[in-house]
Amino acid sequence: MREVLRWHFSPETGSPFWVKRAAELDFDPIDDIKQLSDLRRFADLSDELCTVPAEELIPAGAQGEPFEVFESGGSTGAPKRVVDSASRGRNVEWVSDVLGEHGFPDSGHWLHIGPSGPHVVGRTIKHLAAKRGSLCFTVDFDPRWVKKLLSQGRTELANEYREYLLDQVELIARSQDIRTLFITPPVLEALCSRSTLYDLLAERLRGLLWAGTSVSAETLWQIENVFFPNAAVAAIYGNTLMGIAPQRPRAAGDQDSCVFDPFFPQSVVEVIDPEHGQQVDYGERGRVLMHLLSRDMFLPNVLERDTAIRMAPPQGGTVDGLADIAPFHDGSGPKIIEGVY
Repeated sequence: MREVLRWHFSPETGSPFWVKRAAELDFDPIDDIKQLSDLRRFADLSDELCTVPAEELIPAGAQGEPFEVFESGGSTGAPKRVVDSASRGRNVEWVSDVLGEHGFPDSGHWLHIGPSGPHVVGRTIKHLAAKRGSLCFTVDFDPRWVKKLLSQGRTELANEYREYLLDQVELIARSQDIRTLFITPPVLEALCSRSTLYDLLAERLRGLLWAGTSVSAETLWQIENVFFPNAAVAAIYGNTLMGIAPQRPRAAGDQDSCVFDPFFPQSVVEVIDPEHGQQVDYGERGRVLMHLLSRDMFLPNVLERDTAIRMAPPQGGTVDGLADIAPFHDGSGPKIIEGVY
């Protein structure tokens, strides 16, 4: 944490975004932030990522490195933009190792059915496939368009768009030996309802990675035991700001079937009482609070759009887990529409 703070707030290495704000703070971010809980002294500036010029986010010490710009899904309004170079890529390498613990195959083609474009997940899945020695086929979709359709009550057109996506999936599945699938739960449900496409994939898949919208325990049980019993099934939680938190392998005595572990210490995630701001006890639900500590970007004290149940670390571990992810809505902000992602 101290290394990241020195990097981002020193004029020689920091980004214009943070160096300019150092003078506006009523504390010294380099000397006065001594432990993780002190990060809450920063204001949540994530809304400024909707409009700040992207070049102001790039650290001076990283000038000349290849940066990319990615955007959030825009579930609560205008999308937020982040810059990304090499430092956050270690998250993907770690996720690949976790998928290996789940039993995902280390060969065979991948098929990514999800957003690409400005969304970081498209690049992430391609890197995961390459890391595991595989080619990656893609079927792109625009989650913002579907959310707009649903917000306007145009469900028939949204359903037609979903079928259009499955038409493209079927073209790939008929000619390519797909062994690992990345997909969102609503699209997966529609895929299982299309018998010709389901039959093409069910016997062949050895890995199924899902993300995006939430899934009930009952639905997850059906995915794993009824629809795809031959595949290792796991999920990832995260977003453009936080990075990826993969589902940790299940252990005896786990009370929740799907617990996510953030990439600590790059992603420091707390589950807090939204009224009092204090971390909830294990087994209780609260709102997700995130601090991003990477060489590319520093984003402290970001209140996420999600709630989760705080889970104790596994035996021998030190990082809290997150379970039963669900949208947060207190009636004061914009309505959150999950759509297809």
